[in-house]
Amino acid sequence: MNAQSSKFSNDYAKFRAAYARELKNAGIVGSSFVFLKDNKILGQEYYGSANLEKNQPVDENTIYHWASNTKPFTGIAIMQLRDRGLLKLDDPVVKYLPEVRAIHNSFGDMSEITIRHLMTHSAGFRNGTWPWGEGKDWEPFEPQDYSQLVAMFPYTEIRFKPGSKYSYSNPGIVFLGRIIEKLTLDDYEVYVDKNILKPLEMHRSYFDATPYHLLKHRSHSYYIRDGKRTEGRFDANTGITVSNSGLNSPLPDMVKYLNFLIGDPKKQDIYDGILKRSSLEEMWRPQMTADLDANGNKGFTTDIGLIYFLNRRDGRTFLGHGGDQNGFISYINFEPVSRTASIIVFNTNVIYPANKLSEKDVVSRLRTAVHALY
Repeated sequence: MNAQSSKFSNDYAKFRAAYARELKNAGIVGSSFVFLKDNKILGQEYYGSANLEKNQPVDENTIYHWASNTKPFTGIAIMQLRDRGLLKLDDPVVKYLPEVRAIHNSFGDMSEITIRHLMTHSAGFRNGTWPWGEGKDWEPFEPQDYSQLVAMFPYTEIRFKPGSKYSYSNPGIVFLGRIIEKLTLDDYEVYVDKNILKPLEMHRSYFDATPYHLLKHRSHSYYIRDGKRTEGRFDANTGITVSNSGLNSPLPDMVKYLNFLIGDPKKQDIYDGILKRSSLEEMWRPQMTADLDANGNKGFTTDIGLIYFLNRRDGRTFLGHGGDQNGFISYINFEPVSRTASIIVFNTNVIYPANKLSEKDVVSRLRTAVHALY
């Protein structure tokens, strides 16, 4: 064993101990983790239960809901269409979705909002798709029809001058999904399955309701608040917001996605057939500062590219994206230069008091611990 592999073994042993300790202390029901370098898995963990009622352990077949980690797939699809000459990133959104003109914009004309603004969360739209979020039974999970969003346009406003700053927005990504559908005449799910998932051989990945033959592997989800555990909605349908948060997948399929991101000389012809490496790397160039979370607190990122977030620290640049919906939490992190990548995912969302610093929650602590492996 050389010095480098010995160091990784020691670092991984420390991480593995921290991973088990943090999950147990936080009450996380189930979790998975993987770390890879040069397309080889150097470490993976499966913890706890995928479904407490069924006494179903987490294993490599466990299917998680990836929530906002769907967004990069939407971004890749947009770049595919750009490369095929079907759109330009600086095209106005109204060119494809004229109905958004009904949105109130006190900062100018809606034609000034571009596809690039949507991909950098700088268009000025609100964060959430629905203005409801108190968890009441009558509240919809997500709008099922695009017409429901359109009906809200006259009661929607642009909150700042487009392009002037970063502010995370789910509706903006929904509009990207709608543009994909308008240009390709495919449903979003069909387009992404044909042009990204299938070429990557992510054959057990799908959107929204689980196929019957995979139900036995689908993880349930949970919330923990004030020490009390409750269940999330099982197999929830993200509806029109599918391009924003609808992906479900087991870890081995997501590893195939990681390998696409860091590159594999043996498969580069296949990968280039999905999206040219230069176009993928274009998505990783910083477009604007994005170092604050929704509450104005310092987060893990420093900048945003096209959908992907950048974290520049100690002279290195890490890229990634997170997901948080219906009790599922995930973060995908990668460093193209060193061809390393990791995934950490939970089926439990621990709700902390609003005044608790982000670096003290279990997700943030483990994300910090993962960085020691790179």
